[in-house]
Amino acid sequence: MNNTLAIITARSGSKRIPRKNIKEFLGFPIIKYSIEAAIESKCFDEIMVSTDDKEIALISEKYSAKVPFFRSNTSSGDFATTADVIEEVLLEYRKRGKVFEYCCCIYPTAPFVTFQRLQEAFNMLKKSNADSVIPVVCFSYPVQRALKIDDGKLSMIWPENLYVRSQDLISTYHDAGQFYWLNAKAFLENKNIFTNNTVPIEIRESEAQDLDSEEDWKMAELKYRILKGLL
Repeated sequence: MNNTLAIITARSGSKRIPRKNIKEFLGFPIIKYSIEAAIESKCFDEIMVSTDDKEIALISEKYSAKVPFFRSNTSSGDFATTADVIEEVLLEYRKRGKVFEYCCCIYPTAPFVTFQRLQEAFNMLKKSNADSVIPVVCFSYPVQRALKIDDGKLSMIWPENLYVRSQDLISTYHDAGQFYWLNAKAFLENKNIFTNNTVPIEIRESEAQDLDSEEDWKMAELKYRILKGLL
């Protein structure tokens, strides 16, 4: 049995930011950062990119990732989930005689992923016997005080929390959207990344950024420069 596989998911389609997965981020195709973090972590027996695009494949191979096969049409569509892609990759490797004990799905638009975080999360996965380890970020404001707008009027979603002290409300978190460490066997059995045996690894808000718009992109580049001392 092979031990660990990195799966970097990079399909060609991107509606909000064209060619997002290879768009330049501070002078380099953004997928380069995910590939290099995986290489530097020394966690993986194989690092592959799952794509349906020849240009993405060539760029990925330039930075030393493998593209042993292309995605199917089914897993390249707008409605395919990350879990669908991971399953397809693991089963295709199995057909080729490679069975992995652990795998890590890394998004190609995750320049804040570091080799240290990948190592830390992998150690957590093994020590905890979890199905998966997911990086999360704490919401900076209590979601229990969230507001909504109906017909131009502002109201609370949960008005019972209007006068509850912030420190009396539980902390809430969201997926950082960077990577998922998985026990491969458990994943193939339940087909879910998130289970009742998922362990979180908390990261700072400064280490994560959604990339859904050009404004997001500029903010991410600024945050990256600050984190790396490039300003």
